[in-house]
Amino acid sequence: MKRILITGANGLLGQKLVDLLTKQPNIELVATARGDNRLPYADGYTYRSMDITDRQQVLDTIGEVKPDVVIHGAAMTDVDKCEVQKDACWAQNVHAVEYIVEACQATNAFLVHVSTDFIFDGTAGPYDETAEANPISFYGWSKQAGESVVKHANRADVPLRWAIARTVLVYGIAHDMSRSNIILWVKKSLEEGKNIKVVTDQWRSPTLAEDLAMGCYLIADKEAEGIFNISGKEVLTPYDMAIKTADYFGLDKSLIAQADASTFTQVARRPPRTGFILDKARTVLGYDPRSFEEGIAVLASQLKP
Repeated sequence: MKRILITGANGLLGQKLVDLLTKQPNIELVATARGDNRLPYADGYTYRSMDITDRQQVLDTIGEVKPDVVIHGAAMTDVDKCEVQKDACWAQNVHAVEYIVEACQATNAFLVHVSTDFIFDGTAGPYDETAEANPISFYGWSKQAGESVVKHANRADVPLRWAIARTVLVYGIAHDMSRSNIILWVKKSLEEGKNIKVVTDQWRSPTLAEDLAMGCYLIADKEAEGIFNISGKEVLTPYDMAIKTADYFGLDKSLIAQADASTFTQVARRPPRTGFILDKARTVLGYDPRSFEEGIAVLASQLKP
């Protein structure tokens, strides 16, 4: 049996990981998150409350569980909130990583750390795993700093076995979640006959949450070390995504207007062109993500009638 502990179990990625990992043979799953268990699944795992910003809690929990692998998906990911609440962002995205790393070193656990395309400035996407980081937002800076904690842990007396799974614009449907996603927003707006403006000058590789969970599992299963790009396979603008969503649901595309990023006031800067090259994840892990249309179909199947 391989014992896997995940952080952020109540979130979108966490829920998809629990759903996936409980279906795998020979895995003993321990799901952790801050506060109560809000997972829609009852069986196949143990739940433990763990606040990643509390060093002693992290050391105690991981020390008691003694996992073979830790998948660290918990983070503060609201880009604008990170720009305003810098201390909270740093506590969750950097200090927490220090505590997780320390606990993994103490228990010899393999660490899978989830990161983001926002460590890049977006001038040269799509990126491969060797691209130079240059964040342009506080969120991006905090995630780059978290990566540095993981990468430089080996300089300590106790080595760390690690992988970093970078992802882009994760979308999906989770139980009891307040945050929407572009597919649901476009669908709802067009069904209500609303005109919407969608940007054409930003490029991303939108990632289905189920695919990200699978990528993390493949890394954990192989204990494959190093950095892996785990995202969707297409580089699209939000406008492209909106058109594809309208097409899938048979909605009125004439309600969708093109706009550029300057139309919207956002607190934090966004990298204009990211997206990922997936050759390494395909070759080393056998990672094979769905197309955006296939991702929409997965979401559509999960919508309550």
